[in-house]
Amino acid sequence: MRSFEYKRYVFVILLVLVTGCSGDRTFEDLDEFMATTRARPGGKIAPMPVLQVHEVFKYGAMRLRSPFDPPTTVVADSTSGRAAVKPDGSRPKEVLESKNFASLGMVGSLLRNGVRSTLINDGEEIHRVSLGDYLGKNHGQVIEINEKRTDVVEIIPDGDGGWVERPRTLPLKEKENK
Repeated sequence: MRSFEYKRYVFVILLVLVTGCSGDRTFEDLDEFMATTRARPGGKIAPMPVLQVHEVFKYGAMRLRSPFDPPTTVVADSTSGRAAVKPDGSRPKEVLESKNFASLGMVGSLLRNGVRSTLINDGEEIHRVSLGDYLGKNHGQVIEINEKRTDVVEIIPDGDGGWVERPRTLPLKEKENK
């Protein structure tokens, strides 16, 4: 019996809805609004703004020292009598020599069988580097490794056709707290 009462209520509700939607309705208020809107004068559209053409600038100082690196003072000692410093062009290049020194970062160090090596992140992967290995584009050779930093000596042109050594350091990058 309950289902009969339920069906009856649903029928009454549907009947009320259908009768409410039927009938001859006029849209006089909508027609009036449309007529007044069409009677108003049309506005003028502003012309498109003229785009300024900027001169293209090509950065040409990629091979120079980064302005964010600290300046180095290089003292060329030609009176010492020692052999001139120059890079060894005959040795095969190592993987990290294709990377800029500024893009490398020390992320850790390892001590295995009494020999310390450092972990260097090149932005894509982490490499294990030992004493004597080369890194950076300026023939940088690892000369010292400890827990907090990796010391490198680069061989750079001196501007007079010769070469000079430049010390660099890769400090340990501390873990960022997020």
